[in-house]
Amino acid sequence: MAEEKTPATPIKEGPGSATPSSTATAPKAPRASPKPAAPVKDGAGKAKNAKEVIKEEAGKASRQAGDKARGYAEQGKEKATGALDEAAKVIKDAAGSVDDKFGSEYGRYAHSAAGSVSDLADRLRDADVDDLLEEARQFVRKSPAIALGAAAAVGFIFARILKSGIDSDTSI
Repeated sequence: MAEEKTPATPIKEGPGSATPSSTATAPKAPRASPKPAAPVKDGAGKAKNAKEVIKEEAGKASRQAGDKARGYAEQGKEKATGALDEAAKVIKDAAGSVDDKFGSEYGRYAHSAAGSVSDLADRLRDADVDDLLEEARQFVRKSPAIALGAAAAVGFIFARILKSGIDSDTSI
C-alpha cells in the first residue's frame, strides 16, 4: 500500500486573501547586535550627582558645626580666663590677710597660689582652642581615672549651681 501525498497548497497572504494563516505573525524587528549599554545620563548621572551633592552638604554641615563648636569653645575660654583672673585677685587679696593672721610663711603660699592661678589664666588666654583640645585628649589618654573624676566633680558643681539658681527663682 502506497501512501498518497497531497500536494501542499500555498497560502496566499496579502490584502485580498480570504484565508487566515496560522503561521503568519507580526513582522519582527531586525535583531540588533549586542552592544555595551551607554550610561544613562538622566538616571545614573542624577544619582551620582545627588550622591556628590549630599556629600558636599554633609561636609558643609560638618564644617559649620566645627566652626560653631570652636566659637563656643572660644567663649568658654574667655569666661574661664575671666573667672581665673577673679580667683587670682581674690586669693591675692586674701594673701595679705593670711600674712597678718598666720605669718609670712603661710602668706607666701597664698601669694604663690595667686601667682599660679594668674599664670594659668594667662596660659589659657594665649592658647589656641585646638591646642587645648589636644592637651585634654592627651591628659585623658594618660590618666583616664583622674579625667573621669574631674568630669564628675565638674558635673556635680554645675548641678549645684543650677539647683541653687532654680531654688532662688522659686522663692521669689
